[in-house]
Amino acid sequence: MTVEHMKWWGWGREGVGFHFEDKPAFAPFVEHAVGLDLHSAPAVATPDFADIDVPASQAPDALLGELRGAIGEEHVVVDDLDRVVHTYGKSIRDLIRVRAGILPRIPDVVAYPGDEDDVTRIVQVASAANAVLIPFGGGSNIAGSLEPTATETRPIISVDMGRMRLLVDIDEPAQIARIQAGALGPDLEAQLNAKGWTLGHFPDSFTHSTLGGWVATRSSGMQSDKYGDIAEMTRGLRVVRPDGTLVIRPMPNASTGPSVREMVLGSEGRLGIITEVSVQVHRVPEERVIHAYFFPRWNVALGAMQAIAASDAAPSITRVSDARETAFSMSTSKVRTGTSRILAEEVLPRIMKSKGWDLEDICMSFIGYEGSPAHVRRQRAAVEKIVKAYGGMGVGTGPGVLYDQKKFDTPYLRDFLLDRGAVADVSETVAPWSRLLELYDATVAAANAAYDEIGQPGWIMCHLSHSYHSGACLYFTFAWVAGGDEIAEYETVKASIQQSFVDHGGAISHHHGVGFEHAPWLEQDISAEGVAVMRGLFASSDPQRILNPGAIVAD
Repeated sequence: MTVEHMKWWGWGREGVGFHFEDKPAFAPFVEHAVGLDLHSAPAVATPDFADIDVPASQAPDALLGELRGAIGEEHVVVDDLDRVVHTYGKSIRDLIRVRAGILPRIPDVVAYPGDEDDVTRIVQVASAANAVLIPFGGGSNIAGSLEPTATETRPIISVDMGRMRLLVDIDEPAQIARIQAGALGPDLEAQLNAKGWTLGHFPDSFTHSTLGGWVATRSSGMQSDKYGDIAEMTRGLRVVRPDGTLVIRPMPNASTGPSVREMVLGSEGRLGIITEVSVQVHRVPEERVIHAYFFPRWNVALGAMQAIAASDAAPSITRVSDARETAFSMSTSKVRTGTSRILAEEVLPRIMKSKGWDLEDICMSFIGYEGSPAHVRRQRAAVEKIVKAYGGMGVGTGPGVLYDQKKFDTPYLRDFLLDRGAVADVSETVAPWSRLLELYDATVAAANAAYDEIGQPGWIMCHLSHSYHSGACLYFTFAWVAGGDEIAEYETVKASIQQSFVDHGGAISHHHGVGFEHAPWLEQDISAEGVAVMRGLFASSDPQRILNPGAIVAD
């Protein structure tokens, strides 16, 4: 098998993890934030898969025989480890359950198609056998989009798209690339870069998520200010369904009734299995640079980001952390020496204090620029004029280089904390500029009230990213030391945050999808009629209920 998976019990590759020994400020930060002394809280041992009681496969021999005949025996797997890997995504709820061996229902078989014909045969076999199909990309989802319904009695087939990862073709005049849906971010970019192109889509999960998964959950990347999110990039689609293949030809735009393309975007496997996506690509920019800036306070920083979004400037990244996340980011720095230590620990704080800034309130921002050298200079000048008008200050590219290097490593921190008895996860939303500060304040207060309810000190921090003319995404990270029932505590904190989103003008998710995790708030977000329309769509397009049933809306 040529498909590599993340570790069954956590994020990323075996042997890779977060370490704090070379980060002198990190342990004090964690003790201040959640009361956990890392020096006296040794990590638990890596979970042993042999200790997990894995439910036996319920796949009938006849179904397995049909699948093997359809795609080859070596591509039909009933191994316990493979089936567990394909049971959950990587939310904290998922990690808690899989480590504890809580597996009420897992896939009975994993099928690895090599091309669209294989997918078609798998879907036909499943339809004839009334078996459930759950598409699987990289397994990075944190919204419960991969989880089988616990009460499902029919055979469950996880369709792993990992063998389908090729760049098929590039229409260079149209700048549209056809790419198989199982391509992971690094594979996709490597193939495009070799021909001088880039998709420009870099979500935090980039190294372990796929193009098909991005489409299925309406993903956004950290450079979406320039390139758009996956919905804007997607021009055409091929989706295998029980009665045939849905084909959306790649067009710049079209007026052909309600958009079927839009229906597939964010559908989380409920309308079929995405096999190929035609996406808008761009030439690799001549220059790419990320500059760091500081602002004296969070509300000032939000005002600057809004002004940049409303201006003629077109940066590729606009991101700013609140004071809590700024403190966290600084705590992950390695030991500095020489000039870099003097600048960071002496000169910069002295300059900030001379401006009257309280160092407990400062907010760090990263703004990226791409294009020709002349374009980058113009964009930077336009942005920095706004930064100056809002009292901000630039500190060069050094922090931006470090951010660029470690931007995909943050999820490893969640495993590190869970190993030591601390629970951490994320929730993100999007709202108009007019509601952002209210939403932020209310969500921080809601999380702190939830920590009081569970009787544990906790931490919540936030950054703004993905700016639009009308608003922006707020991405919250929250953590606490578990006091007993980790999942019950998580549900209390998570629910308080999600309810705050809808109560204060935000969406229940900006780019992680709905799955099972966010479904309880869907009606408040899109109205009862919106849910009815969605449920009707799924029921009419999949009367057998074999396409990831239960995800997004309950059947």
